[in-house]
Amino acid sequence: MLTVGRIAAQTGLSPKAVRLYEANGLIDPPERTPAGYRTYTDDAIPVLGFIRQAQALGLSLKEIKDILDLQRRGEQPCGLVTDLLDQHLADIDRRIADLQALRSTLQRARAQADQAAGRGDTALVCRIIESATPTTN
Repeated sequence: MLTVGRIAAQTGLSPKAVRLYEANGLIDPPERTPAGYRTYTDDAIPVLGFIRQAQALGLSLKEIKDILDLQRRGEQPCGLVTDLLDQHLADIDRRIADLQALRSTLQRARAQADQAAGRGDTALVCRIIESATPTTN
């Protein structure tokens, strides 16, 4: 039997993370000692390792729980995992496009600032921001 501190150390997690996963139903509730200490079996170690790996891929705790719930019902969760990874890739692509658009806007604002400085333009607060035209997707 492993205490929360020992299982956390073996999996590279914090005790707080292990308790959080328990509270969110990602791992089965452990047995308790008469003093109330959590005691885990070795069976929790691979599940905690899976949770850690899934989080490293950017999956949320809810998504991880859905995957684990499918597996616990005896179903193959790989289809769900593929769909989730595709969604995350699409989200990343959208964020990259948004960041590229923001970069273009900032570059234009910076170029306009150089032009305004060369002309000696004045502004109510700052011509750089007042004259910036954001791009939209």
